[in-house]
Amino acid sequence: MATFEPIGFAHTPFEEKADAPRQPRAAAGVRGVIELLPGLGYEDALDDLGGWSHLWVIFGFDRSEGWRPKVLPPRSATKRGVFATRAPHRPNPIGLSVVQLERVEGLRVFVRDVDLLDGTPVYDLKPYVPWTDAIPGARAGWLEEERPEQAPRAGGARPADPGPSWTVRFTDDAEEQLRFLAERGVELRSRVARQLALGPRPHAYRRIKKTKAGYVLAIRSWRCHFVEVGGELVVERLASGEKPKTLALDEREALDVHRDFVATFGW
Repeated sequence: MATFEPIGFAHTPFEEKADAPRQPRAAAGVRGVIELLPGLGYEDALDDLGGWSHLWVIFGFDRSEGWRPKVLPPRSATKRGVFATRAPHRPNPIGLSVVQLERVEGLRVFVRDVDLLDGTPVYDLKPYVPWTDAIPGARAGWLEEERPEQAPRAGGARPADPGPSWTVRFTDDAEEQLRFLAERGVELRSRVARQLALGPRPHAYRRIKKTKAGYVLAIRSWRCHFVEVGGELVVERLASGEKPKTLALDEREALDVHRDFVATFGW
């Protein structure tokens, strides 16, 4: 039985599973670094890599717990067989992504359009070879059934993103709260917009709850209250997800931003 060891690890902006885009194309422009391990001769292994524009990254879903025969992908309304999806819950939790190569410096490979979580183990790098890897007219399986625009296009044009794309709008109150948090090192705006762009439906990959007043999206220890208005998702306000008792008794500095937020905007 083969045993694999990481050749390195990915450094990206995405710390939680809910934050990461579901495909590299949904991560357009996001930069990351794949840092290979020293002392193993990988400097020579990276020779000639800089001439390629894109790479295949083979990695491990190290935060995936177990596997499921049927999964609910973000771009499907029904469960699908796991081998017909790219879900992380697989018998062997192995993933692959195409990323854009920017440059190679020593053991660090700088890439763009990265959808990996920070700290993801990387098992291999391979060049993306257009004449063999690009297949114009390839079918898109159940994506074509749910979204006809995914059917092969004339001339091999690239299909549009099959996922729903909702307009996300922030009220003035929400914008003020987001600025308040950003000034204190808590950047939520892009994360909220990215997750809500897929719609208000609760999903295994997004922590959304339906309430009497609308919906609540949980992002780490913060709560985003939003409503659906005329086909748009309107973020009305943000709130701390910490309990009042915790903020009163727990003196950790990490909770100071929650205390300041509650003192300024209330619960």
